Amino acid sequence: MQTVLKRANSQLNPRSLRFSLALTLVCLACPVSNFAAVVPVAPSAGGEGIQSALDSLPAGGEVRLSAGTYIIHQPVVLRKDHQSLHGCGASTVLYLADGANCPVVVLGALSDTAESTKDVRLCSLYIDGNRRNQQKEVWRLLGDGAGVYNNGVDVWNVDGATVEKVVCCRCRSGGMVTCGRTRRLTVCDFTAFDNQFDGLACYFTEDSDFSRLDLHDNLSAGISLDLNFNHNVIHDSVLTGNDLGIFMRQSRNNTFNGLTIQKSRHHGVFMAQSFMETATGWRPCPGSECVGNTFDNISVTHCGGKGFVVNDVACTNNVICGGQFADDAQGVLGQAAPNLITMRLAGASAESARLEAATPVVHQLSDHVAVTQTSPKAL
Repeated sequence: MQTVLKRANSQLNPRSLRFSLALTLVCLACPVSNFAAVVPVAPSAGGEGIQSALDSLPAGGEVRLSAGTYIIHQPVVLRKDHQSLHGCGASTVLYLADGANCPVVVLGALSDTAESTKDVRLCSLYIDGNRRNQQKEVWRLLGDGAGVYNNGVDVWNVDGATVEKVVCCRCRSGGMVTCGRTRRLTVCDFTAFDNQFDGLACYFTEDSDFSRLDLHDNLSAGISLDLNFNHNVIHDSVLTGNDLGIFMRQSRNNTFNGLTIQKSRHHGVFMAQSFMETATGWRPCPGSECVGNTFDNISVTHCGGKGFVVNDVACTNNVICGGQFADDAQGVLGQAAPNLITMRLAGASAESARLEAATPVVHQLSDHVAVTQTSPKAL
């Protein structure tokens, strides 16, 4: 035994000891997510199998879906930090069962009082909401009265989440909806079509980035923004054949860059303030206006209404820079009062003179739409 120990000790020279110690320290320093479990789930397991796999994983795990159709009877919920649900692209289909009447996927905790869910990821799959076989739009009401609707993806109270290469179609409500104090969300290569309402709707969402969106043929807006959509960027996206290209109110200091809006059944962009009914008539809701938004290199063409509408005089300090408008049936710009929109040539400085759009239209009172606080989908 002593001979064996001496031989072993002789082989552990100082250089080997240093290397072994360094390797140990590197392993200890690596985050757990680098060694996270990956759990495959077959289509035959359905949504129940997906949820069971997600719930069994520690923070940082990934559920991997294969090609095929997964039938969903209850929402698939990513409620743990750093979880990922990853498919194989359009061949991985999450199909909402007849009469399920619920969202297909939920990112985060369905509560405004819970801690934010951090760094969850949804990637490379196709969601079919089977809306013709759903009987209602609202799945359930939360304790504070907020409704959870039957969307393809509900993003609720998350921080740092990612949605990438996801398709949402034929949903009873919207394609994807973000709400509940969502922060630093990244959405890339997202497609939504033939949804009952909006392709993408965002509420209580800040400091987020949306790019390469393909939103087409939704029955309401391509994009609907409301209730504190602030300090976000939407860029390099195409909105085609929706009822409205963009509906927005209570949205501040956002940047829209490189958007193509075409063939909207009504207006390209509709910007408004909320109104509420009182005993003496309709009154504007303070703080619900759109202020300080910038539209760079936006193209709005072949829409059935106007290219860009500012419906209320409280919507101020919004800028269009390098806008291109063509063949919109009711003209380029409709405003509740003159000069609510500043229009600049591409590359012009902030000190450039205010330019008038081609014969801007000022709404008469009979043309004004009182957009109620409770019905953002009404237009």
